[in-house]
Amino acid sequence: MGETAENFVLVINSGSSSIKYQLLDPESSVVAASGIVERIGEDDSVIQHRADGETTERREPIADHTAGLRLVFEMFAATGHDLRREGVRAVGHRVVHGGEVFYRPTLIDDEVAAAISDLSALAPLHNPANLAGIESARALLPDVPQVAVFDTAFFHGLPAAAKTYAIDAKVAAAHGIRKYGFHGTSHEYVSGRVAELLERDPGELNQIVFHLGNGASASAIRGGRPVDTSMGLTPLEGLVMGTRPGDLDPGIVAHLARSAHLDLDQIDTLLNRDSGIKGLSGVNDFRELRRLIESGDEAARLAYDVYVHRLRRYLGAYLIELGGVDAITFTAGVGENSPQVRADALAGLARFGIEVDPAANTAENRAARRISPPDAPVAVLVVPTNEELAIARAARRVVDRLD
Repeated sequence: MGETAENFVLVINSGSSSIKYQLLDPESSVVAASGIVERIGEDDSVIQHRADGETTERREPIADHTAGLRLVFEMFAATGHDLRREGVRAVGHRVVHGGEVFYRPTLIDDEVAAAISDLSALAPLHNPANLAGIESARALLPDVPQVAVFDTAFFHGLPAAAKTYAIDAKVAAAHGIRKYGFHGTSHEYVSGRVAELLERDPGELNQIVFHLGNGASASAIRGGRPVDTSMGLTPLEGLVMGTRPGDLDPGIVAHLARSAHLDLDQIDTLLNRDSGIKGLSGVNDFRELRRLIESGDEAARLAYDVYVHRLRRYLGAYLIELGGVDAITFTAGVGENSPQVRADALAGLARFGIEVDPAANTAENRAARRISPPDAPVAVLVVPTNEELAIARAARRVVDRLD
């Protein structure tokens, strides 16, 4: 590794049928190895492991997350990093929903694991998978501290007016119904990087951050703290996403039950897996969507227009909520790689001090950068997110306090 293994943190992001991982030093940001296990539970499972500039791939059936993580450890050992023999400082786990219970990085024990399981009702597609990764890692590295870092934590302190839904207050309190927000680790990391890039005190900045991946969210940040965010009780609310609709009339749920005779599980599947860009166009990969648009596909064009319309609606709302903005930032897969989305989302806003420089926007550059004219009142930036580094740093802080 070039450095002692004890300096490194293993970061695990366990999805419903995948495990993404990185082994990195949170101080130097050096990544010793990384990879992904995909299609867990299927016959054509695959792992891609990257270390020392080389990628190793294996294809074989992987029954569950325990088998998947065991294979990850085998790949580490085969490439010179035997984690069970050399040890690591900590394991950091991404956990999507912390509810009202967890709002800071937390050392995992049996009680914490049980509480994460209990929160699965609020994130049925995410928390069970996150917990599967946690349980597997605890079994493989029983003597290494394991830390949960929650996607909802950054938004825990949202103002009451922003986090409260206008439904019966007793019902909301009894069932934990409030806006929690998600992608918090990314929004916190990116907004901090913006302050560094602009050489400004984060306490002086009003920011809007768009995290645009297959899941998508926006945040309004004043003085380093969020005052609003687009996702809500679950990751369904807000922007149009790859397979989720974002904002919609809640009466649609009752209408589908009565008119289409769908049960709650069918509606849940429809809204989580078969809506958004995919529901409108048949694809959820933005690159494929662009190809369809270029071929003249009208459904794909409509999907794109709906997507951009929703971005602009949230931008306008957050401009008013913040009373003006100093920086607008795009991050994650679509945000970092689609100049067209960035240009269309901010088109025609020069009167508000918001402009995109076409050359800077379309330049081949993967680094954090400003894409607005140098003299524009509002800085528009593209900042690659690094949730793994943020999780590693959070986990390291937790275990350092144990010494």
